[in-house]
Order: sequence, then C-alpha cells, then structure tokens
Amino acid sequence: MSDLLALALALDATLGEPKWLWSRAPHPAVLMGRAVGALDQRLNHPPAQRRAGVLTVAILVFGAGALGMMLAALPLGWAFEIIGAAILLAHRSLIEHVRAVANGLRTGLAEGRGAVAMIVGRDVTAMDAPAVTRAAIESAAENFSDGVMAPAFWFFVGGLPGILIYKVVNTADSMIGYRTTRYRDFGWAAARLDDVMNWVPARLTALAIMVVSGRALDRAAWGRVMAEARLHRSPNAGWPEAAIAPVLDVALAGPRSYDGRMEDFPFVHPTGRRNIGPDDIDAACNVLWRVWAGLFGAVAIGALMM
Repeated sequence: MSDLLALALALDATLGEPKWLWSRAPHPAVLMGRAVGALDQRLNHPPAQRRAGVLTVAILVFGAGALGMMLAALPLGWAFEIIGAAILLAHRSLIEHVRAVANGLRTGLAEGRGAVAMIVGRDVTAMDAPAVTRAAIESAAENFSDGVMAPAFWFFVGGLPGILIYKVVNTADSMIGYRTTRYRDFGWAAARLDDVMNWVPARLTALAIMVVSGRALDRAAWGRVMAEARLHRSPNAGWPEAAIAPVLDVALAGPRSYDGRMEDFPFVHPTGRRNIGPDDIDAACNVLWRVWAGLFGAVAIGALMM
C-alpha cells in the first residue's frame, strides 16, 4: 500500500485539482455532499433524529466502503486506488487557496478578506490584515491534517475503502455536524465519528511539524503544544495549530466572529507576534510543504523496504 500512496501523494502534489476536469465532471466530494444532503432531507425528522443520524452515517460508511472494495477488485484496481487517493488528497489545492490569501492581502485588505472567506466559516467583513492572516494560517494547519494527513493515513490503513470512508464521514461532519437545532441530534454520529477518525492524524500532523522544525525532542515545546491543543474547542484541530504557531512565532486563534456573534477564544502561543501579514502565510505554506516532503519520504522509504 505504501507504493500506491507514494504515487498518489506525488500525483496530487503535481496536478492538484485540474479545473478542466472538475468543470466538466462532479468531484467525488461533491457527489458525497449530494448523498449527505439527500439523506438529510429524507431522514432528518423528529422525534428520533439521533437514531436517524446514526443510520445516515451507517449508510454512508457502508456505501463508501463497498464502492472502494468494488473498484479495488477490478482488473486495474491499483490504478483506481492511485487515482482515487490522489483526487481525495488535497495538498496542492490547499496551498493554492492559502497562498491566494497572501496574494490578496498584498493587493488590498478587501481582496485578502475575499480570499480568506473561501476557506473559513467565520465573519470576515470586520477583519484587519493580522486577523485575515491568522485565519489563513489556522485553516492551512487544520486542513493539512484533515485534507492530507488523515486521507493518507486512512488510505495506508484501509486502501481505497479506507480513504473513501474517511472522506464521506468528513464531508458529513462538515455538512451536518453542527450544534444547531436541526443538527444537534441528527449530526451527532457524524461529528463523533469524524473526531475519532481524525484523532491519530491530527497528532501525527503536530508531530510532523515538530520534526521538520527540529523540535521533536524538545520536551518543553511538546508540553506547550499539548497544553494549548487542549484549549481548542475541537479535540483535534488544536494540535496542528499549537504545533505551527511557535514555529512561525505567531499568535493564532483568539477572538473571532461567527454569524455576527463575537467568540472570545484564547490565543494559541499568546507570546507570539500579532502584527502579522502575507509573508507569514507564505512561511506557513513553506512549513507545510516540508511536512508533505517528510510524509512522502517516509511513505516512499516504506515502499522500498517492503
């Protein structure tokens, strides 16, 4: 499996998400979203919404796993595995979207806000340049974990079925895993399973960031990462943020607005610089490219040793 994963990582890093292809055909993530939406409309009705949510996740997991097994069993199954994994990995597209924020800020604050609005869910209209920068770096770190490390991990563990199951669960969480009146019960299973499936990858991402920055053996640095990661509202997203903030010496997280309501979240690495800008976004992207290179190297070495 290491050889197929290495090829998929290289293919994704080289091609990303070609617009000529996905302008003509629906991306698998779009198809997954349609499946989640259809089940939401069909099953999300009181009174047994939590049970319906569990059934929804079971249908999605079974369907994704069965599809993956069927494709992998075809005569050219190895090709489907490589191409499927490359499509579901998202390193190059992530870097492109994050760098677009840096380029937007260099043009003007409005352009930076517009670019960051494409990758975060918080309110952007009142953001200053440092807030836009923080949002971009946080998104880069978090999305590397669930867009690169986690898909790679689950492909390594379970092949094409594994990565398809992970992506459909992650898609479901992004659509229905909210604590709103409509989704508090129905989205419970999707949110909890997504937390479970991202538990190991989030911590592997933090470890990889520490390794490429030469801090892997620094006990004090690890102590700070673990302490600050636990302050995050997500059990997983705080790990890559807490790892990358001291590498860049920037303060991340902190207060931000959602749906017009200001949330007073604590800063990650609060002693770090707060007057930050596009160069810091570029530096974060460079760190993540080094992490990608380390991941690719480890997988490639594993393939050669098999």
